[in-house]
Amino acid sequence: MAKMPTVKDVAEYAGVSVGTVSRVLSGEAAVKPMLRGRVNDAISALGYRPNVTARALRTSRTDVIGLVVPDITNPFFAQLAASIERAALECGHSLMLASSHNDSEAEQSHVSAFLDRSVRGIIVVASSDGSGLDLPASVPVISLDRRFGAFPLVSTNHAQAATLIADHLYGLGHRRIAYIAGPTDTEAGRIRKEAFVSRMDGFGKTGEPVELEIAHGRFDYESGERIARELLSRLPQSRPTAIAAASDQQAIGALRAARDLKIDVPRKLSVTGFDDISLANLVVPRLTTIRQPADMLARRAVSLLLEEPPGKGDEMVDGSLIVRGSSGPCPQPGAPARKSESILGKPDA
Repeated sequence: MAKMPTVKDVAEYAGVSVGTVSRVLSGEAAVKPMLRGRVNDAISALGYRPNVTARALRTSRTDVIGLVVPDITNPFFAQLAASIERAALECGHSLMLASSHNDSEAEQSHVSAFLDRSVRGIIVVASSDGSGLDLPASVPVISLDRRFGAFPLVSTNHAQAATLIADHLYGLGHRRIAYIAGPTDTEAGRIRKEAFVSRMDGFGKTGEPVELEIAHGRFDYESGERIARELLSRLPQSRPTAIAAASDQQAIGALRAARDLKIDVPRKLSVTGFDDISLANLVVPRLTTIRQPADMLARRAVSLLLEEPPGKGDEMVDGSLIVRGSSGPCPQPGAPARKSESILGKPDA
């Protein structure tokens, strides 16, 4: 078996000192570009792989970013994790992922475990507003999508995005609207609901009033289906003509309820979501929703985490309205309905 190259071998190949190689490996900016290039060429030529454990002992940190999400089975968080991993790799870092399963104690345990492993920094999508820890100032922490303690937050502008959905439905003529809110123990859930309600209240003061009904659920398929089934089981003249959901999962659950009750979407009912998960463009009809810019959010979170010094302030990115087939004009009384389709494009067996 061939002997693994050492730092000394790299130094001899590059014609520099061992100290210069060490400074290049630790990312110090003081090394001249010419010398840095020679060292990197030697590393490539020899196939040298740094001893990550030894370097962590010297620098008290590794080139690893820790990420905690509330639920890795949530398609949006899975998409966000993939985007963060790509952004981290582009910066020469790897990603260590943990799911808290919406449990604040598990969340804190994962963060503590990351600290024990000397990660470069930690990104947390908090399970609830009550989350947070007193952490060493030497370890940068960024909140993503949901606030974690007092740490800087990178998120979609939830208020701006919820307003886009409200404008869209009101512009289509809907005046009996139900809003399926997310959990009230998350800042994102509250802001989306408050912005939507505020916009509808504003329409009522300047134009036709809106009969708005609020129901609270989780950001999941089950609560969306359950709440929508309750709303849509009423007589046609008393049920909503539009359902705005705080997440795509809720909205897809609502589509399922409408299909089971043989309510045509979008001719008899409009449904909108929030997130733009991959499934939103696969269900039938395709889901009108808010696109959260996952790649942009991930890149910004990683960038702020690795800055020297790390970013201190909150940053928000606007969401965008993606209009697809699940929303349409408010139905007129007596308009004929056509046969409803399964949300997966085929009738259920």
